[in-house]
Amino acid sequence: MGDLHRLFSPQTVAVIGGGIWGRSVIQQCQKLGFAGMLYAVHPKAKALAGVPAYRSVADLPVAPDASFIAVNRDATIDIVRQLSNRGAGGAVCFASGFLEAEKENAKGAALQEALINAAGKMPIIGPNCYGFVNYLDRFCLWPDQHGGRPVERGVAIVTQSSNIMINLTMQQRGLPIAYALTAGNQAQTSLADLGRAVLGDPRVTALGLHIEGIGELADFEDLARYASACKKGIVALKVGRTAQAQQATISHTASLTGSDASADALLSRLGIARVDGLAEMIETLKILHYHGPLAGKRLVLASCSGGEASLLADTSEIQGKGLIFPPLIKTQKEGLRAVLGDMVALANPLDYHTYIWGNLAGMADAYSALLKAPIDLGVIVVDFPRSDRCDPEAWECVIVAAKIARQKTSKPIALLASLAENMSESQAARIAAAGLIPLSGIEESLGAIAAAASVHPAHHVPVIAAPNVTGATMLDEAASKALLRLYGLDLPQNLVVERQALPDTLPFDYPVVLKAMGQAHKSEMGGVKLGLADRAELKAAMAEMDQPVYLIEEMVEDGLVELLVGVVADPAHGYLLTLAAGGVLTEILKDSVSLSLPIGEADILTALEKLRIAPLLTGYRGKPAADTAELVTAVLAVQDCVLDNRARFSEVELNPLILTPTRAVAVDALIKTGEKSHGQSI
Repeated sequence: MGDLHRLFSPQTVAVIGGGIWGRSVIQQCQKLGFAGMLYAVHPKAKALAGVPAYRSVADLPVAPDASFIAVNRDATIDIVRQLSNRGAGGAVCFASGFLEAEKENAKGAALQEALINAAGKMPIIGPNCYGFVNYLDRFCLWPDQHGGRPVERGVAIVTQSSNIMINLTMQQRGLPIAYALTAGNQAQTSLADLGRAVLGDPRVTALGLHIEGIGELADFEDLARYASACKKGIVALKVGRTAQAQQATISHTASLTGSDASADALLSRLGIARVDGLAEMIETLKILHYHGPLAGKRLVLASCSGGEASLLADTSEIQGKGLIFPPLIKTQKEGLRAVLGDMVALANPLDYHTYIWGNLAGMADAYSALLKAPIDLGVIVVDFPRSDRCDPEAWECVIVAAKIARQKTSKPIALLASLAENMSESQAARIAAAGLIPLSGIEESLGAIAAAASVHPAHHVPVIAAPNVTGATMLDEAASKALLRLYGLDLPQNLVVERQALPDTLPFDYPVVLKAMGQAHKSEMGGVKLGLADRAELKAAMAEMDQPVYLIEEMVEDGLVELLVGVVADPAHGYLLTLAAGGVLTEILKDSVSLSLPIGEADILTALEKLRIAPLLTGYRGKPAADTAELVTAVLAVQDCVLDNRARFSEVELNPLILTPTRAVAVDALIKTGEKSHGQSI
């Protein structure tokens, strides 16, 4: 694929094909104010939308910098070949019926391959997409209406869905959009390619992504690292949270994670903020555009209404995204008391009432006092009256006072409307012009603040790609443990015994554990007997369990915490390691955190702190602390085992890994192997 600059910022443009779509592309280009040359190509028409038409690509007076191909899929391939042979700069392929329609039409994949071959080194976007709008240079290859307008700087947004992009351009929340790009099938040019191309534009401040599938993992990682090098944040809306990657799972790890957890871990590793919806993505992009990533999640919040202040605090707690409202410190209290007197209860969030409303100096002093603390963002709630029925003039004082406070303190300040309808585009523009951040809607704005605080430089170590495995089989527990023992994992001493073959003595002391071999969820199926004190109890348990083969193990008696440590191969996002509350409570508590491999000691310790059961690790209610150093060693041993055997492992799980004051003992282990989807042994 060649450079996209010529396609994105052309001097000469050809629209190939007639009908409503071809005419609309020309009209939208004219409406936006494109100053270059427009050409139409149609075998019969003399003109399209007032633009003279040429009969073929060969008849064009120049090789166009950019082309929109609005013909059927079969003709598209031939047109792409003609453009490539003439040395054109690139094209948008509008037609559908390629790889996305393979289930309905077996020719889809072959047609897409033919399209790629026809393009050669010429960049193509699509097929099955609307193209793009460049609001910076007043140019578009776009066959429909869009809601944006020319800007001098702004954010870029790339979506895989054309309709979602149309919707995003219609936003009225005060977000300046520089580029609106759709990727379609990504036959040649990927979402990551489009993102890299526009991030290099100094007029672009941040990147928003709507992702249906990551595509090439290395390519996506490269995009994240390029964004970090450009010091520009990325926010992503990754769809598919409810899709189940594995319909029939034999481990707790797979049932806990699915494919969405691995996507989450990947995006976090790459420093990309993940959001839950379109509105939240817009609000996050506004923060990134007007301020940049937030240093943290410490907020001070002020409202002239106690109801608003309480609602925001409650919403933040319900969302559970880690926003922090630190208690007011002495400096803040002194400054606020000097302005507000003793009639206002001082707290964070603050209800400053309306005693000083309209008093610019007083409001500015109150906002400034609130900001005099180690915080990452100041938030002032203001809902403007609707201008068609009310006079919003009296609310402008909030903008002016906040501007003064921003200048006095150099702290970032956001003005937040509790409902999106209560801040118009013009009001958002005035807020932005004052050096403030306009935010709309409580839920999406609080989510956006958390997201903007999660943007960070991408991890410099590449993710380990994982194979697509089918026909998986499970090693028995004894074989799994024997392999893991080679990597230094602390495991109980054990002995495999067949029915009626119990030796007189064991190589380890009682009490012992008896397990049925060949069962994944032994405790749920009565396949585990704990604390067997002597040979008689052991024989009785074997008779009751009635299995052909048993595993007898030493009993770990001084456990403090049970954890799950699992790794699953996700071909879309790489190997995913999960740490979770373990044992029989794994799926009940669903207390887990996941990381993309590879990881180091610091990554493990940070992840452990995010678990709800984390206090148990450091000693809880007089109990001793668990040996976290041994835990880290165990996790790294699992990683080493997986990576050394990634040519044949699809899943590894320790559950539980029992932590004691001196050990991290894997009392149960599972390893799943399989074959690559094309049939070669892995």
